[in-house]
Amino acid sequence: MIKPDPCTVASARVRLEPLALEHVDGLREAAADGELWTLRVTSVPEPEQTQAYVEAALQGQRDGHMLAFAVRDLASGRIVGSTRYHDIVMAVDRLEIGYTWYGRSWQRSFVNTECKLLLMQHAFETLGAQLVGWRTDNFNFASQRAIERLGARRDGVLRHHALRRDGTVRDTVMYSLAVGEWPEVKAQLQWQLARPR
Repeated sequence: MIKPDPCTVASARVRLEPLALEHVDGLREAAADGELWTLRVTSVPEPEQTQAYVEAALQGQRDGHMLAFAVRDLASGRIVGSTRYHDIVMAVDRLEIGYTWYGRSWQRSFVNTECKLLLMQHAFETLGAQLVGWRTDNFNFASQRAIERLGARRDGVLRHHALRRDGTVRDTVMYSLAVGEWPEVKAQLQWQLARPR
C-alpha cells in the first residue's frame, strides 16, 4: 500500500480537502448546525475546541497514522463536516475511515455516500489498500446503519474498548470491507447516487 499523503479528492458535488487550520471557522459553523458536540457518541469538537481538534488531527498525520479531510459542499462552497483515514497500518495494507461527522442539515443526504465512495475508491484503487475498516460506538445506531448502507460487513464488537467524552467506556462495533468486495460495493454506491430520489 502507498502511504496516504495529503491530497484532494472530489466529485461533482463534494470535495475532500486536506484538513488545515484554515478550516477551523468552517468546521465550527458546521458543528453548530445541530450542536453536534452535545452528542455523547461522537467526536465532534466543541466550538472552543475546534482548533485543538484540527491540530490533533494534523499531529496524527505527522505521526503517520492519520490523514484528515474537511468536507466541502461545492454548490454552496461551505465546509459541512470532516472525515479521515486513521489507524493506517502499512505493514498489512489496512486503514480505517472514521471521525466522520456532518452538520445536521447534511445528514442523510448525498454527502456521506459520496464522501465514502471517494475515500474507498482512493484507498483501494490509488493507495492499494487490501482492507478498509470502520468503528463506531455501540449506541451510535445512526452511524451503524450508515456504515451498513455502504456495504461494509459487521466484524464484531470490542467490549469495554474506548472512552467517550463524558468519561464512560463504550463498546466499539467494528466493520470492514475487503478489496475483493469493492467492485460490487462501488457499483451499488454509484447506483444509489445516480437513482432518482
